[in-house]
Amino acid sequence: MDMDQSAVFLAGSILTMLGFTVVIIGIVAINNIIHKFWKPVRIFTSDSWHINPPARFASQEELNRLAPVLEKEDSKK
Repeated sequence: MDMDQSAVFLAGSILTMLGFTVVIIGIVAINNIIHKFWKPVRIFTSDSWHINPPARFASQEELNRLAPVLEKEDSKK
């Protein structure tokens, strides 16, 4: 491999990676624009690495703060 081929290979590698970077940034930007219909991509946040977060259960304090709800009987019966 002579100097011309290695220079072309280096430039091609750099431009390919820059192209991939631009495409990924574009996908993330479009995803964040339409976040109303889809979840935005968050890469560097504490919750972004949890695929299946553990279930959260209500504590007794939270249950006591809720107002009781009475079920209405169906008049069609």
